[in-house]
Amino acid sequence: MNTVAPLWLWITFVVIVLVSLFVDFVVLKKQGSHAVGVKEAINWSIVWVALSFLFNGLFWWAIKDTTGNAELANTKSLEFLTGYLIEKSLAVDNIFVFLMIFTYFAVPSEFQKRVLMIGIIGAIVLRTIMILIGGWLLAEFHWVLYVFGAFLLLTGIKMWWAAGKEQSLDDNPALKLLRRILPVSKNYDGENFWTVENGKKIATPLMMVICLVALTDVIFAVDSIPAIFAITSDPFIVLTSNVFAILGLRAMYFLLAAVAAKFHLLPYGLAVILVFIGSKMMLIDIYKIPVAVSLGVVVGILAITMIWSVKTAPKEATHG
Repeated sequence: MNTVAPLWLWITFVVIVLVSLFVDFVVLKKQGSHAVGVKEAINWSIVWVALSFLFNGLFWWAIKDTTGNAELANTKSLEFLTGYLIEKSLAVDNIFVFLMIFTYFAVPSEFQKRVLMIGIIGAIVLRTIMILIGGWLLAEFHWVLYVFGAFLLLTGIKMWWAAGKEQSLDDNPALKLLRRILPVSKNYDGENFWTVENGKKIATPLMMVICLVALTDVIFAVDSIPAIFAITSDPFIVLTSNVFAILGLRAMYFLLAAVAAKFHLLPYGLAVILVFIGSKMMLIDIYKIPVAVSLGVVVGILAITMIWSVKTAPKEATHG
């Protein structure tokens, strides 16, 4: 697995991630349990997006400085941007599932932040492992690209048919299994995952939530990792674009949760994006779609879907 990124940029990336997690877990923890408002979510979303773009600028400079090739730097930074937008887009579907889980378990808004913070750690670890495995597979077996492409194509079609339909966790096999394994309290005990009832240590509903969030991380990692390999095979770009998209997931959740109803058509747009990416992978040996075209398609689909969602969103009832 070859990469154009110098060693010092790998180290810089790791430091940025560790500092970001420190801010989330240590600094923000001092705020205590509180409901994250739209204004706070917007501010943090801007911070994470700005950090991602600044890193991409540093990435461009590092390649140009190391290789002296400005064209290569442009191409690689464009690959990062495209990968970042694709992962950010697919994270939207992840967020809708989180919203469904939190609603089903009636998780108080002030407890949701901690669950998401732990979920982000799990997502980073899982995706790093899967990126390393995926990169090795592609390096050793080129035909795996076609498997990834077909998987994304089928996933996109499945997502299209599932979009707009009422989702429920009642028949979720993972939830049924968890309930058989773990005795669960009916009530929350603050942000604790365990509580004591009748002298016995049992799980709180928050433990069930964190288990389902972890399972969601695994499922969406399986979807999103092949998607980024359709853009680039450089492990540095694959990993960094994924991680930067994940770092802003918590703020993005609280932002989208507040306006989810207005973007009700987004799942259809995400389905089309997956079908496009899957098709791109399966055609790679016949025609390689330029990165700039891929970026334009992804941005265009998202823009059209969001605008269309706002125009067709059901109007709120007015009270006279």
